[in-house]
Amino acid sequence: MMEREAKMSSPAFKTLDLSIEDGIAVLYLNRPDQLNAFTSQMVREFLAALDYTDAEDRIKAVIVSGHGRAFCAGADLSEGGGAFDYDEAEEGGVFRDEGGLLTLRIFRSLKPIIAAVNGAAVGVGATLQLAMDARLASERARFGFVFARRGIVPEAASSWFLSRAVGISTALQWCYSGRLVMADEALARGLVQATYPPEQLLAAAKELARSFIEQSAPVSLAATRQMIWRMSAVEHPMLAHCLDSRVVQERGRSADAREGIAAFLEKRPAEFPCRVSTDMPGCFDWREEPDFT
Repeated sequence: MMEREAKMSSPAFKTLDLSIEDGIAVLYLNRPDQLNAFTSQMVREFLAALDYTDAEDRIKAVIVSGHGRAFCAGADLSEGGGAFDYDEAEEGGVFRDEGGLLTLRIFRSLKPIIAAVNGAAVGVGATLQLAMDARLASERARFGFVFARRGIVPEAASSWFLSRAVGISTALQWCYSGRLVMADEALARGLVQATYPPEQLLAAAKELARSFIEQSAPVSLAATRQMIWRMSAVEHPMLAHCLDSRVVQERGRSADAREGIAAFLEKRPAEFPCRVSTDMPGCFDWREEPDFT
């Protein structure tokens, strides 16, 4: 394998704040005076950030949180009543919801992604988390699927993601009423996996991230993430079996597999040589996205 000559430079953002420590990237939504309200610029920067975290091998996992007292208060409504009056589509004449472009990109991430929900998460602030692998929340967090109250409908592909997280009945109840869901109810219904006092939230998210990455091969994590997400809704397990078989074969003859077995037999920590940027299994296009336009 070729050694990389230099680390990639971290991109500069106006609406996000990215820091990297011990293999974990923490990506903050960074419009605290606007409660991290979502804008088109934030979408573009978030997409660029995910391209960077996927390509940078020193990053093994990603945490997403918000600066200030909110996670994300939803779409920026400063334009008033026309905020959701979208122009004709820019992409091939077909309108594409920006929140959905982001959640689909999160879905395709090659690094584990954890939401650390530090405060209010409303509208797209709630739905953008649904493609992440784990959601931890402050005890002060609250969630609002408020779309019907604004005369619109759920977005960010949440009609696919939300029921997988909490079940159809709960998803419909929350979307019908648009009421705020407190952290304890979100925990009970499975939207979040744990809640913490606000001052402990980020440390808990980092501890969870470390539990993912400290002893696991990065390429195996990337492939596993994609396999489980992509196979979650196929119509027959044979499709999963076919994909599993191809990836098992490629990974089984990799340098990572040889190192993992040697480390186990020698009772030492493994030092996996393969990299996500260069050594993903070639049997499947991990960037593939169906075109339904």
